[in-house]
Amino acid sequence: MSKNDNKDKSARDTHYATLRRQVRDAKRERGEIPTPQQKKRRSNADWTPPQLAPEQVFLYGLHTVRAAIENPQRKLIKLSVTQNALARLEIGHTEALPFPVEIVSPQEIDRVLGPEAIHQGVMLETRPLPVRRLDALKDSRLLLALDQVTDPHNVGAIMRSAVAFDAGAIITTQRHSPTESGVLAKSASGALELIPYIQVTNLADALGELHRLGFQTIGLDSEGPAPIEGTLSGERVALVLGSEGKGLRQKTRETVSALARLDMPGAIKSLNVSNAAAIALYATRQHLRNTAV
Repeated sequence: MSKNDNKDKSARDTHYATLRRQVRDAKRERGEIPTPQQKKRRSNADWTPPQLAPEQVFLYGLHTVRAAIENPQRKLIKLSVTQNALARLEIGHTEALPFPVEIVSPQEIDRVLGPEAIHQGVMLETRPLPVRRLDALKDSRLLLALDQVTDPHNVGAIMRSAVAFDAGAIITTQRHSPTESGVLAKSASGALELIPYIQVTNLADALGELHRLGFQTIGLDSEGPAPIEGTLSGERVALVLGSEGKGLRQKTRETVSALARLDMPGAIKSLNVSNAAAIALYATRQHLRNTAV
């Protein structure tokens, strides 16, 4: 049989399989045959998380793990991966890697991460990234500061936008903000490896340090006195966004150089903090482009 004959047979098989599936679906809709019961997936309520050591972080997901492996600043301990996910990672021969690789089943990863984690068959044990300091940002022109944004999914999404708009770092508080974790890294989809995530003890003191470094700090507030486009000035800007519910704290509002709003003509006047961050980053990047020397 020729290759063309094989292709024709495969196409016919696919066509007939589609027709059979459509007939079955139509019969189920008419109640002529029963709908198969979906196997109930375990929830995190049935799962007890393992006790992690202080310097132990588990990252998961293909994009997240690939970015961590490619980050020279990330100390890697062990990769646990299914055979299929290993091929999709495209990281070369495992024998040449500087860390051990263990082939496991998806269920073995579930036992560590929980059954609701979308791990895609890959889990990487690592150490946390090195601690960064504010004085390392003296060459940056655009920064983001988060005032007690607690949801790791939101912080991860903000990280992606910050990397997309070439921000120099994300600054957040040590308390009431997510630490480095698998959930944060998965939400950032690799961005955690590409931007410094600096946690400070006191945000107001950190903003004061940014002022000394020449940054204009702009606090985003839905009731700010002027749109952000008319508030931006200077060649270095740090955007400050508040928590999902309460917004900016009073001390932060008193410390920033200016308060500004995103001008929204529609009926809704506030956005999710990650969406607001993306819009503010775009507006600020436009301003900085116009002030470039």
